Amino acid sequence: MKPKLYFGHTVDIYNTPKEQELIAAIERALPEYEVENPNHPLHEEGYQQYKKEKSSGMKYYFEKVLPNMNAGVFQPFADGMFGAGVFGEAKFLHEQGKPIYEITLEGVVSTLKLDASRALNVEETRKRVYKK
Repeated sequence: MKPKLYFGHTVDIYNTPKEQELIAAIERALPEYEVENPNHPLHEEGYQQYKKEKSSGMKYYFEKVLPNMNAGVFQPFADGMFGAGVFGEAKFLHEQGKPIYEITLEGVVSTLKLDASRALNVEETRKRVYKK
């Protein structure tokens, strides 16, 4: 069984051809891993349950999903900034000593060097994702 690689990406590309392109690029660049996509009905269910029970859907990923991952690959917005949740997930895995990578919207994978100046706050992230 291959080690698991978490694919943290912006929700605005969920269920789009771009999401599938990026997964294919990850599989080519990091074939030693099995990609775990948070955009899966099982994870949506867990997120909604946590949102209801613990008032934070994101806690689901930090408590149930990420601890079982061996590495992560994270997609920033086109300008190189990371959404708050995606950056938090990358930081979590990094603090666990797990390898983390970045994938651009063009599908280029490289080692991610965490830099807090590239992280948006929750409000900034929501504006970009939901165009509000």
